[in-house]
Amino acid sequence: MQKNIFNIIVMSLLLFITFQLLISSKSIFDSVLFSFNIWKNSIFPSLFPFFVLSDVLVNYGFVELTGNLFKPIIYKLFKVKGEAAYIFIMSMLSGFPSSAKYIRELYFNKKIDENEGTKILMFTHFSNPLFILGTISISFLNNKQVGILVLLCHYITNIIIGIIFKNYCPSKNENIKFSLKDSLSAMTKYQLNNKKTFGNIFNHAITTSIDTLLLILGTMTTFLIITTIIDNNLNINDLCQAILNGLIEMTQGLKYVSLLNVSLKIKAIISTILISFGGICVHLQIISILSDTKIKYLPFLLSRIIHSVISGFLVYILFDFFY
Repeated sequence: MQKNIFNIIVMSLLLFITFQLLISSKSIFDSVLFSFNIWKNSIFPSLFPFFVLSDVLVNYGFVELTGNLFKPIIYKLFKVKGEAAYIFIMSMLSGFPSSAKYIRELYFNKKIDENEGTKILMFTHFSNPLFILGTISISFLNNKQVGILVLLCHYITNIIIGIIFKNYCPSKNENIKFSLKDSLSAMTKYQLNNKKTFGNIFNHAITTSIDTLLLILGTMTTFLIITTIIDNNLNINDLCQAILNGLIEMTQGLKYVSLLNVSLKIKAIISTILISFGGICVHLQIISILSDTKIKYLPFLLSRIIHSVISGFLVYILFDFFY
């Protein structure tokens, strides 16, 4: 009986969306075009090189090198294995949802287990720096200084979250002595044991990267259509509309925030909160990427709520000093 009710609800929603696609085709077409342009001009150029590079680096022992080099810092700060340093650095450079992809790669290469993957996912939710400093600070907020503040508060809060949850599923205490010789030896050993040719590694890197980016495009476009339908059918004020859109699909919400008739400080705070949460769209992308692993989602959701609160509060405190 419950299954029949659920199926009826899903069918009704799908029919409603189909009806909206027919009667609001112009606004939905504009949303799809906006989604594709963001993906084409910002997401694909910024993520594709890092996705390909990361896949190649994993297969050439870079994880072993960074893991051994940075494990004293990483373990003392977050109580996770040294391999988390690779995910932390690459995620910071490329932006979400790349951390899920890197975690998945290391999980299937048996470098981390499900508990370590769950914990690392909590504090490696970085937005792409080019997206914040370019699209948000210049195109949306029209102020590069504020963009730098948003970036710093968003990034610093990830470190704070890692420290807060330091004792959540801590990795076993390993030898955390720094040794460049051991780091290079670990990388060399991995390269000797890896029998894949460069051609196979490179082809696999391109294929998996494009698959992931198309998943991001499809998810983002779907949620932008949903937010457009909500906007067309809900009569709410501009502030509520911007926040609701941002919680569902971050980019659309950030665009609406930039159009609000409020102070730059309020825009910066709301933008930081939305970026730190990521939007349901990004959450679904991460769930999809990690769907074939045992890595848990709920700790990630909890950390994003905390991330939003702390980063927004930091912008509120620092804005008058910074700007």
